[in-house]
Amino acid sequence: MTPTIGVFDSGFGGLTVLRALLDRLPHAGFAFLGDTARLPYGSKSRRTIAHYAVEGAQFLVREQGAESLVIACNTASALALDAIQAAVPVPVLGVIEPGAAAAKAASCTGDVLVIATDATVQSHAYAAACRGQGLRAIEKACPLLVPLVEEGWTDHSVTAEVIRIYLDELVGQAGAEGLHPDTLVLGCTHYPLLRPLIEQAVPSGIRVIDSAEAAAEAAFRLFDGETANPAPDLPPHRSVRFFATDSVEKFERLGSRFLERPVRNVELVDLEQFSN
Repeated sequence: MTPTIGVFDSGFGGLTVLRALLDRLPHAGFAFLGDTARLPYGSKSRRTIAHYAVEGAQFLVREQGAESLVIACNTASALALDAIQAAVPVPVLGVIEPGAAAAKAASCTGDVLVIATDATVQSHAYAAACRGQGLRAIEKACPLLVPLVEEGWTDHSVTAEVIRIYLDELVGQAGAEGLHPDTLVLGCTHYPLLRPLIEQAVPSGIRVIDSAEAAAEAAFRLFDGETANPAPDLPPHRSVRFFATDSVEKFERLGSRFLERPVRNVELVDLEQFSN
């Protein structure tokens, strides 16, 4: 029987992580849950975020039979990963540690830039994860980027100018602090849709690290076995179920953009009925 990997997000940005997982683990089954009724998580307390994320994780494990979990949400990974790991009896992987590890592998100077949402930056989770890898990191909140992505302005001159301003400020701050960054971590699952514009705006010599791709690569290594090494003649298995706690139509419309393939038959779920 094909193993099931649960993927949890506060919304649908985590579909960029699912997209990378599908590329690396084509024989796995997936259950993706977006807690769209209660987003954004970033405006809520750590206790509330942990409560919501644990409910989502338990739904994926208990009701969908997930044998492992990927927390495809930077805010939940930063503020609730320990609570999730304590609440479910399966391996749990977040997106922050893999992003920091990928930065470590890419950086020669040991100085790293991180762009993320306000909540992720205020948690300093990336700075801590990078420090654990022996890196120095400067984080910057880029609050305008998520709404621009959701508006569909992923190749717009306004978005390009916003990115340029943010990166100029960040690189200037790094220089003022005597850092010589050669790596930029995309610390939000919406940002992969802006990667072409970001790579155009980033100074020469700075490599862009996609934390969604890094998390998928870490999942490939962590969940290696039957899923990653199927029989040579076994065709790809594309079993994916989508769940949302609200706004199913919006999930399908925007989700298809993030996943780069159609998102259909999203099932509406009330997490409270599955909570303890």
